[in-house]
Amino acid sequence: MITLRKANQRGHFDHGWLNTYHTFSFASYYDPNHMGFRSLRVMNEDRVKPGMGFGMHGHQDMEILTYVLEGGLAHKDSLGNGEVLRPGELQRMSAGTGIRHSEFNPSKDEPVHFYQIWMLPETGGLTPSYEQREFSDAERTGKLKLVAAKDPKDGALTIHQNAQVYSSLLAPGEKASYALAPGRHAWVQLARGAITVNGQSMEAGDGAAVSEETLLELVAQKPSDILLFDLA
Repeated sequence: MITLRKANQRGHFDHGWLNTYHTFSFASYYDPNHMGFRSLRVMNEDRVKPGMGFGMHGHQDMEILTYVLEGGLAHKDSLGNGEVLRPGELQRMSAGTGIRHSEFNPSKDEPVHFYQIWMLPETGGLTPSYEQREFSDAERTGKLKLVAAKDPKDGALTIHQNAQVYSSLLAPGEKASYALAPGRHAWVQLARGAITVNGQSMEAGDGAAVSEETLLELVAQKPSDILLFDLA
């Protein structure tokens, strides 16, 4: 069973400095039918104007992934980390017992476009931690590249949840297949482009909740940037 969450059905707020879309309930957007999917709790697509951003604020007991599509996003946190996240890079922050951070667009003229993704950890009270890594286009082109997992390998980031996260860049006509183990679920988020998932069409910003399927076939109609989450 594949249930589409269309881009134009998401919660949307334009705050001037921030143009944001919420796949699931978040902040002042509340929809009891869309509170998350399995361990996925937040899937926000954000665009932040030059010189603007999120001031220092705190989180607890959440796995936070940030994936930049365009521009740069400057990160600072209470652990002492300070880096600029750029396209092709993935950031993982485990809030655990508590972490404070800020995310800011350092450019004077270029907006930043990114996804902010929250996952519930398997257990609370973890020691806060942070990772960031670039995954090159070559690593992700024409295939599903593991970029985060509970038991990571080949340079993937560590997440404290029974899940695997994959990234893929597909050219028109290219296909990537993914086998789901019995009892597993998936979420497909199309960041850019146009694809079909087992024959169902998805456009940029669309998400798809997948249950009771054994094989996913992703076929690109346009150059596409895809995130796939394998979830318990």
